[in-house]
Amino acid sequence: MAGDSAVGRRAGKATMAGRLAADLGLALVGADLPLSRVAPLHAADASCLSFLADRRYRSRLMDTKAGAVILRQADADAAPCAVLIADNPELAFARAAAVLHPRAAAAAGIHPTAVVDDSASVDGAASIGPFCVLEAGVTVAAGVEMGPHCCIGAGTSIGPDTRLVAHIVVCAGAAIGARVLLHPGAVIGREGFGFARDGERWVRIPQVGGVRLGDDVEIGANTTVDRGAIEDTVIADGVKIDNLVQIGHNVVIGANTAMAACSGISGSTRIGARCTVAGAVGMAGHLHIADDVHFTGMAMVTRSQSEAGVYSSGIPAMPNADWRRTIGRLRRLESLERRVQRVEEALASRKTGGAEPSPD
Repeated sequence: MAGDSAVGRRAGKATMAGRLAADLGLALVGADLPLSRVAPLHAADASCLSFLADRRYRSRLMDTKAGAVILRQADADAAPCAVLIADNPELAFARAAAVLHPRAAAAAGIHPTAVVDDSASVDGAASIGPFCVLEAGVTVAAGVEMGPHCCIGAGTSIGPDTRLVAHIVVCAGAAIGARVLLHPGAVIGREGFGFARDGERWVRIPQVGGVRLGDDVEIGANTTVDRGAIEDTVIADGVKIDNLVQIGHNVVIGANTAMAACSGISGSTRIGARCTVAGAVGMAGHLHIADDVHFTGMAMVTRSQSEAGVYSSGIPAMPNADWRRTIGRLRRLESLERRVQRVEEALASRKTGGAEPSPD
């Protein structure tokens, strides 16, 4: 939460708690105070709305100075202020924050410094910012907001109410759906990493597929989505991808999957719907991941997963001395395995009356 930061202090016109509750379908218990911004429990004042989703922070709730807090009914007795009752406080807070901190829409029109090809089609209700480049055949729908220094390749289509924040590169032939959000530095549709061996040299395989982003997709800062080699790379509706993620060519990601920062998905892997991929997960190529699969942080995924569930492989950090002892034991596993095998063979030989195996 931004709290006392400049972003946290920005807000729209104050909204009465009762009106906010009515708009969000929540029950208000307590004073109907004006609320003008959101803040965390420990930093809020009487003009602030906060929330409690994790009961581990219940002690902060009891000391908060917030004007109102969104929480579950079971926690209402601990609040010293007005409360808005929600079954899912985090979700309700997200919607309330959007009301209290509305984003100013960009003015429609094309900035004088933008370069727009004569064959491009830009809806009159779209906003094209400074120094943007739109190549031949680009189609931009109503409500699109394109920040400064975006480059849109030939034949790309961008659906309604999509926002490209700044410095976005969309390579030729991409198809971007409605209400997509592309954060600064995202690159959509660069040529995939495909090469064939010619002796000691590598020869690039032409990447002639495209990229399709569905509706309500979000792509984080400096994340890259490669175009397909032959078929398209597909990011389905509602997918959320964090910063610094690499999506390889021909990858397919199912609807409403979420992926955290610094993960990498190798080419031609297919990920199902409603999956979650935590930070720094690596996936090999040509895998098939079922719906509702969840990978914890730093998992190394080298095999397909056909059943829903939670999968892990990262080793949590530990004191260096413990780690060195663990590595020492791992290095001795092979010799231990040989010793156990000899013991098992000796026991088996005694049972059958045969000769015992000779030592190495």
